[in-house]
Amino acid sequence: MKITIKTVATLLSAAFLSTTFAQNKAEHFHKDGKQPSEYTIEVYEEAKKNLPFEDTRDFEEAQRGFIAGPNERQIKAKEGHVAWDHDQYNWIEEQEEFNSVHPSLVRQTKLNNHTGLYEVIPGIYQVRNFDLSNITFIKGETGWIVFDPLLSEETAAAAYELVKEHLGDYPVTGVVYSHNHADHFAGVRSMVDEADVRSGKIPIIAPDQFMEEAVAENVYAGAAMNRRGNYQYGTLLPSSQYGHAGQGLGQGTSAGVVGLIQPTLLIVNDIEEHTVDGVRMIFQNTPNTEAPAEMNTYFPDMKALWMAENINATMHNIYTLRGAPVRDALNWSKEINKSLYLFGQEAEVMFASHHWPRWGNARVQEVMKGQRDLYANLNNQVLHYANQGVTINEIHNVYEQPESISNQWYNRGYHGSPEHNSRGVINKYLGFWDVNPATLIPLNPEESAPLFVEMMGGAEKIMEKATELHEAGQYKEASEILNKLLYAEPQNKEVKMLLADVYEQIGYQQENPGLRNSFLNGAYELRSGLPEGNMPNTFSPDLAQAMSTELFFEFVAIMIDPDKSEGMNFVINLVTPENGEIFVIEMNNATLTVIEGYVSEEAVLHMEITRKGLAQAFTGTKDLNTQITEGSAKAAGKLSVLQELASSLVMFTPDFEVLPGTLD
Repeated sequence: MKITIKTVATLLSAAFLSTTFAQNKAEHFHKDGKQPSEYTIEVYEEAKKNLPFEDTRDFEEAQRGFIAGPNERQIKAKEGHVAWDHDQYNWIEEQEEFNSVHPSLVRQTKLNNHTGLYEVIPGIYQVRNFDLSNITFIKGETGWIVFDPLLSEETAAAAYELVKEHLGDYPVTGVVYSHNHADHFAGVRSMVDEADVRSGKIPIIAPDQFMEEAVAENVYAGAAMNRRGNYQYGTLLPSSQYGHAGQGLGQGTSAGVVGLIQPTLLIVNDIEEHTVDGVRMIFQNTPNTEAPAEMNTYFPDMKALWMAENINATMHNIYTLRGAPVRDALNWSKEINKSLYLFGQEAEVMFASHHWPRWGNARVQEVMKGQRDLYANLNNQVLHYANQGVTINEIHNVYEQPESISNQWYNRGYHGSPEHNSRGVINKYLGFWDVNPATLIPLNPEESAPLFVEMMGGAEKIMEKATELHEAGQYKEASEILNKLLYAEPQNKEVKMLLADVYEQIGYQQENPGLRNSFLNGAYELRSGLPEGNMPNTFSPDLAQAMSTELFFEFVAIMIDPDKSEGMNFVINLVTPENGEIFVIEMNNATLTVIEGYVSEEAVLHMEITRKGLAQAFTGTKDLNTQITEGSAKAAGKLSVLQELASSLVMFTPDFEVLPGTLD
């Protein structure tokens, strides 16, 4: 038999259809970890029967155009730790199936594990699986136009080296940020020198409102978002068939240096055409889709369509578990539809910032229409049920995708899921309340839990019933009552261990990595507390410098402890001399407010400090007193109010307790 890419893909697919699940070869990474139960295996068997494993087109597309893999197996961060490990998912290739990973997720992780430099078409190249996202190189007349330079400087630099090795050592002549999420811009400093950008030699192009959105998302709730991200992304879970089994959108997130250079050209109109280094590009602004500031790009001379992160090989998030503003599923669908009619009628290839390209106009249109309908159906059907009284606490058990949508691999829930996205749609339109007065101003869980435990007959009876439910495979029911008991008795180790076992089975059963990671992370923390390791940090000196002065003080206002600031009352006039901005900052009623463009006669302190100085003060690289002493900042008046203000600030860290009793 002649072995072709298609043959290999067919054999891979057939392996998923085998009748029994192989036993896992590796040991569980945790001493208290458990094997999957018979009920978990039943979930997998049902998926194998019902999902279209015979459709192998993704395997053909993911391998097409391969040029070369990486030379080094690890990419080291500047601080010395490993920023990215190309071998971390080798275990996924050792077996065709695992009895602790949903077979659909195994398939997606195998697809995402294709690594290296690929040709999309002559003149367009991608480096994939060097980070959560792809980095794309468009050949211009004299160099490369880079789209989305990854999450870390180190991974982006390694990708660029691979391109130079196999395609020629050409300079970067332009950069495009498709949207405001950090894995699409933060490696930029390894691509270009900021001086060349500022001089106008190298343009950086981004959608309108890019800077405001890029900074704000990582600041206001940054510590909380990082902590929640540990659950969604499983950043500290070991890569293992019992732990992190891929992220669906990519294999995971790198842990290197995060940077940002401000764009020089913002796309402000719905459609704009620009030429960079001889390459014609038509930009389509798509605000409030996958990101608040996002844009697609069409290359008319190559009939190539870049869909940013608006089209993926997965259902995306409407509500993202790490926390972010709920996205507009209907608008997302509309913008895909616009792109379909603007460009999709003639595009011969479609590529994006995640996953693999699609070739041929029929395939391009198929995927575009499928993803368009995915988000439109989600929006419309959820609101259909909401208008009949289905609440946010019920919709995830009611909404079902039409088979014609769910049976397309590119619509499966590897990043978003139908369960949490359906709740997100209701939250967008109707908020968190389910209209039951009992849930409107509820007690804290630790206050209500003892009452529930008492009424259920005490801890012994709850443990007896929870064990019975666990043994019967009724894991969600077991988690309901064990969660109450945990809040009532957070130091009860027996409760923690049983709830960890329950969470682990629920995690194993998930097709969606975010759901899987969340339950498995909960199980880990119940057993061992917060795991250690290197996490991606999306807040950096570059982002601090990029903050507007107003945003800086709005974040300071969030950091203020209301108990410590009670009784404080002062007004500060602030000037940032390099841009002539003036502000009034007022502390009153345990609340800090800021307004631009005014001066107060009641000010007790007049300050002059540069934006760079503010960024240095904020990141701790040079405090205000030092700057005043050196003369880079000036102050007249009651300087002690700064110490007063500083004494009320709480420095946020992403290591707070999520589950009761796990950090003691």
